Amino acid sequence: MEEPEPMELSIVVPCYNEEDVLPSTASQLEGLLESLVSSGEVSPTSRVVYVDDGSSDSTWGLIENLAEEKDHVAGLKLSRNRGHQNALLAGLLTTPGDAVISLDADLQDDITVIPAMLEHFQAGNEVVYGVRSSRDKDSWFKRTTARLFYSVMRRTSPDMIVDHADFRLLSRRAIEELRRFGEVNLYLRGMVPLIGLPSEVVTYERQKRSAGKTKFPLRKMLAFAFDGISSFSAIPLRAITVIGFLTFLGCVAIALWALFIRFFTDRAIPGWASTVLPIYTFGAIQILCLGVVGEYMAKIYQEVKARPRFTIEKAIGDLESADDSSR
Repeated sequence: MEEPEPMELSIVVPCYNEEDVLPSTASQLEGLLESLVSSGEVSPTSRVVYVDDGSSDSTWGLIENLAEEKDHVAGLKLSRNRGHQNALLAGLLTTPGDAVISLDADLQDDITVIPAMLEHFQAGNEVVYGVRSSRDKDSWFKRTTARLFYSVMRRTSPDMIVDHADFRLLSRRAIEELRRFGEVNLYLRGMVPLIGLPSEVVTYERQKRSAGKTKFPLRKMLAFAFDGISSFSAIPLRAITVIGFLTFLGCVAIALWALFIRFFTDRAIPGWASTVLPIYTFGAIQILCLGVVGEYMAKIYQEVKARPRFTIEKAIGDLESADDSSR
């Protein structure tokens, strides 16, 4: 009886201005892939695909050099910066292979657990999530906000994987199911669990970035978190009702206080309470409510237009047939 052929693996790495860290990343991934091929776990046709998300530095030049020197390296160049999630989706939907592993270019995700991911895949799991074992290295603020975020997300999406970023393995079947999701506002961490295929988790210790600057400063992290919540939850809209009710109670309390000052003390300023308090209170609530509703209207506007989520300007390596394509 003939032994089955090794699986074909693709590793997708989104890159945005990663010239400082890319050489080290490429070296480590090359060593990993060579080890997997020599042990027979993956086929010699396996590859690493770097997706340049409109970088303004020499990232694409480095990818081109790697593709010329190494047969197992391929690259996609997006026409402009479309954001991490769109760049990641471009790689997933374009790259061939029996299974595709996605990870960030800074290699803070521990690639030594990839063999364990492959074992779970061979055991029949269509999705394997890489999950952080702890957040001890994070600041107090980041740990607290992360816990709050996942607490909110778990209430609206029970399948959400806590402390999972974008380090995961997807089978070909899972990717084809993901292709059916047509939304423009992407939040892959929430979309992938909705596929519902058999899955497993591997834990790892997240490392510090070895070089370069993080592409997710506080401002982008908060925006990304709100995108995730608003894309998968109506909680902000429902919170408006709660805020309105609490504001009403607050106004009642302030009105009682103003009446007390008026009738039982001599400190009352004529017209102050009846003029200033309603203006500031209701003005603030209206602005807040309009902002939340506006965020949802903006998402609906983007979805209705259904513009392409990415455009591939150039493809190199064994992905050249994907050149000039858009999704």
